[in-house]
Amino acid sequence: NMLKFASSAANVTGKKLTSNETFTWLTEHFKTSWSQTKPEVEQVFLAGINHVFYHGTTYTPADVPFPGWLFYASVNFVPENSLWPHLKGLNSYIERTQSVLQSGKSDNEILMYWPIYDAWASPKGKDMAFKIHNIEKWLHPTKFYENLTKLNKVGYSLDMISDKMISESSSENQKIKITNDAPSYQVLIIPELTYLPESTLKNILDLAQNGASVIFQNEPKDIPGNYEVEKRRTQLRSLLNQIQFQNQAGNVKMASVGKGKIILSSDVAKALEYLKIEREKLTDTGLKFVRRQFDGGKYYYIVNHTAKEINQNIPLNFIGKQVAVMNPENGEFGVGTTQNNSVRIQLKSGESLILKASENQDNSVPKWNYTEKTDTPIVLNQSWQLSFKEGGPELPKTRTLKNPEPWTNFTEDASTQSFSGTGVYTTTLNLKKKNADDYLLKFDKLYESAKVMVNGQEAGIVWSVPFEINIGKYLKKGKNTIQTEVCNLMASRIRDMDQKKIQWRNYHEINFVNIDYKAFDASSWKVQPSGLDGEIQLIPIHYSK
Repeated sequence: NMLKFASSAANVTGKKLTSNETFTWLTEHFKTSWSQTKPEVEQVFLAGINHVFYHGTTYTPADVPFPGWLFYASVNFVPENSLWPHLKGLNSYIERTQSVLQSGKSDNEILMYWPIYDAWASPKGKDMAFKIHNIEKWLHPTKFYENLTKLNKVGYSLDMISDKMISESSSENQKIKITNDAPSYQVLIIPELTYLPESTLKNILDLAQNGASVIFQNEPKDIPGNYEVEKRRTQLRSLLNQIQFQNQAGNVKMASVGKGKIILSSDVAKALEYLKIEREKLTDTGLKFVRRQFDGGKYYYIVNHTAKEINQNIPLNFIGKQVAVMNPENGEFGVGTTQNNSVRIQLKSGESLILKASENQDNSVPKWNYTEKTDTPIVLNQSWQLSFKEGGPELPKTRTLKNPEPWTNFTEDASTQSFSGTGVYTTTLNLKKKNADDYLLKFDKLYESAKVMVNGQEAGIVWSVPFEINIGKYLKKGKNTIQTEVCNLMASRIRDMDQKKIQWRNYHEINFVNIDYKAFDASSWKVQPSGLDGEIQLIPIHYSK
C-alpha cells in the first residue's frame, strides 16, 4: 500500500506511467531466484505501478572476472548471474503485464483523502521522516490506513488525494475528476481525522453542491496551524453547520448538499453500501486484482496469492459481451466462459491472469482451454543423464542418475559444491499413445529455474510457482527426449570464493555488506541445493469441449 502514494498521484492527475525501483534488497546477495521475484513484482502491479525498473543492472567491463561489478543493495540482474539464461521468463511476464497496465486509464472508484495535518501534528521529537522503514509509526496506526486495507480486501479500488488535488477537482454527472486526462471517481472519503483546513472543507462542499458524493468518517475537530486560528475555526464551524445530517438506517447519517450527498458514518463500508457503490466480489475468493478501463471495456489483472487453487466462476462488475482470458506468463489467450456476470477461471496458487471484458465480440479468437480432467500421471522415476553446460569455477563431470536429484547431493565431488551455472538433465520417454489434449510436465522441486527442450524444440522456461509447463505439442507417439537445463544460484560459487579467500570485492566506499549491513562473508553458508529433486510427472490433460 505504500506504493499507492506514487500510483495515486499519477492516476489522479492523469499521468500515463508510474515507475518503481523494484527488488531492492529482496533477499541476501546471490540467493534470489526468479521465482521469488514474481510475487514481489505482482504486489507492485497490484498497487497501481505499471513501469518497473530492476535494482540493479550494473555495468561490468569485459575483462573483469566473476562475479563482475555489483551494487551492494541489489538483486544482480547481470550476465554474470548464473540465472541469467532464464531471465527471459521474468522479462516476458513483466512485458506482457505492463503492456496491459500501461494502456487505457486506471479504473478506481474511490478517492480517499490523506490526513497529512494529523500526521504533521504528532511528530516524535522535532523531526519525523515519512519513510518506508518507519511506516509502523506514521501510517499503520491510522484510520486512513485501516480503511485503505479493509476496503482493498473486500474489493474496492481507491486512490489517495491531497488538499491541493481536492482544490483542483470538479464534479460532473455525479463523478469527481481532477483533469480531463484523469479518470472519474464515484466518491470521496474523508477518513477519521482531527485537523482539516477550512479551505479544503469549502472545496469539498463545492464538489457536493455540483453532484459529488462524499463520506466523512467523523466531523473534523479543528483547523491545522497557528495562523488566524479563531477566524479559521469559526469558518470551519460555519461550514460544518451548513451540513444538515439526517439519521438513516445502520450507523449512517446523510445530508443533501446541492446536487450531491454527504454521508457521515464511522463504518465506511456501510456508507459505500448506502451509496450503492459496488465492490468487486471476486476478492471473496482471496484473489487480488487491479482494473484498467479502455474505450469499450475493462482489463482485470488477477493474481492468486492464496495457498489454494481457484477453479470457479468469479463475478465481475463489468462483463461486456465477451471476456478474453490471457496468460501473461506464456502469452496464451482465448475467450472465457461467462454466465450471469461472471467468468470461469482456473488459477493455481502463484498464478495470474488478465481478463479483457469488452463490449465488442471478436469471433476470430479461439475458446480458452479449461482443464476438465487429468489422467494418471506418468512418473519419470527413471534413469537421467546429468551433464554441465556452462558456469564455473569448473564444470563437474557428467554422470548417470537412477532418479533425478540435485547435483549438490554428490558431496564426494568438490566441483558440485562450488559450481554455479547450468546443469542439463536428459531422459527419454516412450509414449505408447498420445490421446490427451495436452501434457503437463510438473516438477516437484526445482533449484532454481529450467529451460525445457522436448525432441530438440524449446518448450519454454519454468521459473515461477507452480513449477510446471505444457509440452503436449512437442511430444510424439513413441520415443521422446526430454532435456531440462537447470540454472542454480550464484551462492555456491561465492561461498567457494570466500572459503578460498579469493578477492572479488573491489568497490569504493561501502565495499559490500550483507542484508543486515554487516560485513559480507559467505564462507560459512550451507551449500544451496541445486538442480532437480523429487518426482517429475507428465500429466495427461483433457480440456472441456
